[in-house]
Amino acid sequence: MEPAPAIRLDKWLFFARFFKTRSLAAKTVTDGGIRVNGQRVSKPSASVRVGDTLTFAQGRNVRVVTVRAPGERRGPAPEAQELYEDRSPPPTPADPAAPRTEPGGRPTKKARRALDRDTWHQEAD
Repeated sequence: MEPAPAIRLDKWLFFARFFKTRSLAAKTVTDGGIRVNGQRVSKPSASVRVGDTLTFAQGRNVRVVTVRAPGERRGPAPEAQELYEDRSPPPTPADPAAPRTEPGGRPTKKARRALDRDTWHQEAD
């Protein structure tokens, strides 16, 4: 019986579109941010096979994925999603009391002057 084909960890993460570049995937692995089957991996050349479970942080979320296929190239997103089964926990809901940025971005010069004028009048009172 032939063993399951293996592929480099950094290459697989790049093919599955978890990272924008292969070097970014390799850096994340080198920094020790990825676990394969519960074991911390620090070498991008580590092999992953079908059935392995990967755990890593992506942004503010923790991703838990099971490898379904080794992949042969970095294809379009639907093709990349067939390489893994997402078993990540659902994201925690945002705290309504947490501070949020106001929509609209940076104030215009006119709005800033009006704001300065209003705060100056309040200080004078």
